[in-house]
Amino acid sequence: MAKGPEKNTKNKALHTKLLNRKKAKIQKEKKEKALRLKALVTKMNQKKSSDESDNI
Repeated sequence: MAKGPEKNTKNKALHTKLLNRKKAKIQKEKKEKALRLKALVTKMNQKKSSDESDNI
């Protein structure tokens, strides 16, 4: 059987590395955004509960 051209594994490896880096960055940004939202929600809930206690 005749062999075809060699596969370009070097570029494929670099591409995979870049894609994995991109996915990790996006995942990190999602986690940071979720933490900020969580902190904001807890802050607003505390403010809301303190406002209700002041009104009573």
